[in-house]
Amino acid sequence: MYRDIAELRSQWRPLSSATIGLACGLVMNSYVVGIMAPHLMAEFAWSKSEFALLGAFGLLAMLAFPFVGRLTDIIGVRRTALIGVIASPLIFLAFSRIHDLRSYAFLFALQCCILTTTTPPVYCRVVVQYIKRARGLALALAASGPPATLALAGPLLNNFVTEHGWRAGYVALAVFAAVVGSLALLLMPPERKAEAVEAKPKKAKEDYRRIFRSRAFWVLFAATLFCNLPHSVMITQMNLALVENGVNGKAISVMITGFAAGVIVGRFASGVALDRFPAPWVATISLGLSAVGLLGLASPFDQTAVLFTSVLLMGLAHGAESDILAFLVVRNFGVRIYSSVYGLLSATVGLSGAIGAGLLSGMIAMTGRFAPYLGVTGTLVLAGSVLFLFLPRKTEFVDEAEGAEPAAADAVPAGLEAEIAAVSPGR
Repeated sequence: MYRDIAELRSQWRPLSSATIGLACGLVMNSYVVGIMAPHLMAEFAWSKSEFALLGAFGLLAMLAFPFVGRLTDIIGVRRTALIGVIASPLIFLAFSRIHDLRSYAFLFALQCCILTTTTPPVYCRVVVQYIKRARGLALALAASGPPATLALAGPLLNNFVTEHGWRAGYVALAVFAAVVGSLALLLMPPERKAEAVEAKPKKAKEDYRRIFRSRAFWVLFAATLFCNLPHSVMITQMNLALVENGVNGKAISVMITGFAAGVIVGRFASGVALDRFPAPWVATISLGLSAVGLLGLASPFDQTAVLFTSVLLMGLAHGAESDILAFLVVRNFGVRIYSSVYGLLSATVGLSGAIGAGLLSGMIAMTGRFAPYLGVTGTLVLAGSVLFLFLPRKTEFVDEAEGAEPAAADAVPAGLEAEIAAVSPGR
């Protein structure tokens, strides 16, 4: 643990840059929409169904992720993130001038596409370049940027919008995005020359041929597809699923709080575990918890303890998910094509969520209940979590820049030994 802390201290710039960059990036968009939606709907008399339909534009991000991932590997993190840092405040300013649903929809679609340049496939690349021994914990810290920002700034934004109006709120968001996004770029260290082997456009065909012929990619693809099917239930339909199980009132609030606490604990627990134990086993156990939770909600056992435990397990798995995917990509594919692979798998997450939402709608239409859907997806998530065990023990991609497996647990960055010696006891 001393070595992990020493490495995080020595590499605070890339970690801070990624954490701050994600905190003002596309990941924050869903939180902003939740705050602004009631005010926009009240002023323009938009119906709930009309506004809900806009969520379909989020699928555009799914199409953009592979392109943005490849772009990051070609031109680097800084230049790719710069696109989003410039575009984000401009789009927020444009939101402050809208007068109808059509203009809002256009800007929302534009935001979903362009701001994929401020997402984990981009910013996490700088983390995995500089941090190796404490890589799992570092990725967990970076992923905590958006929820931490929401906890601190969310109430402030909500109160500001209530007092000054939603147009002023979007202007404030533009200022926030410009200042914080610029700070992320200023903190970002340069690409490591030893690892910044350009993924030149002419090499794209060769790289993608290697990726698509890799067993590791198809295992990750299938596991990601199965494990993310119930995403819509965990995020948007949890209350309704609990009501079906006889939970109501304050009990729902307690269970939702348990889910949120599970997300936080799961994120850091998985990060620490990834740095110490075989990553495929960590992935199988962590994401398998979601399957147990889903099957628990689907079961006829409606005791409070059973339901709370089920929701808590789903939260633990949900928190672990982003760390695990980011870690397994660099473990199996190295740094040079990290964002290309991560972009493809991020698109898979979106595809899985869309399939899961369609499956939920169809099964509720047929049965009128959540339980069948929870049972089916719980079984598929269990199968997906087991698939991680089929990942190769050794990476199929030796990182050309490092000349060795990129995720070796005992790799200590150059220049770190002196600091480790300073903080380690008995030295």
